[in-house]
Amino acid sequence: MRTDPPESASETAQLTGFLDHQRATLLLKTEGLTREQLARQHAPSSMTLAGLLYHLAHVEESWSVEEFSGQPLPDPWPGMDWSADRDREWHVAVDLEPDELRRRYEEACRRTREVVAATSDLDALSAGSLRNGNRFSLRWMLLHLLEETARHNGHADLLREAVDGAVGE
Repeated sequence: MRTDPPESASETAQLTGFLDHQRATLLLKTEGLTREQLARQHAPSSMTLAGLLYHLAHVEESWSVEEFSGQPLPDPWPGMDWSADRDREWHVAVDLEPDELRRRYEEACRRTREVVAATSDLDALSAGSLRNGNRFSLRWMLLHLLEETARHNGHADLLREAVDGAVGE
């Protein structure tokens, strides 16, 4: 269920509220579709709704669990051959059932929520670092996840309309 973010709350509540709103939007955009519909590509892009769900699950867990918390990634990510295909999560997603894709995404979001709940300070720094070698704050991570999810929701809007004509929130 999608709820509006709080208009007046702590910074953490507002950031997580906006992120949860975007997460729920992606789930709405993929609701009720078959595996074939989720796997459908629309030229000129090879992007699919299935790939979006799985990619964003990986994004959530790689940033929150691995990079911020310094913990090992949960399955299925460690077993993927990233050297053979750096976009592996996009490609294997089309073979997964809708319920599995949505469950994986929801689990990844739950893990990120747990990381946020365990870290009371938005200025707390990550265990891992960015490509430039700098550590990042919890605030930065939440803003990055919000940006990534919202950007891909724009893709999901177009893909869903192309699949079955559904438009709107």
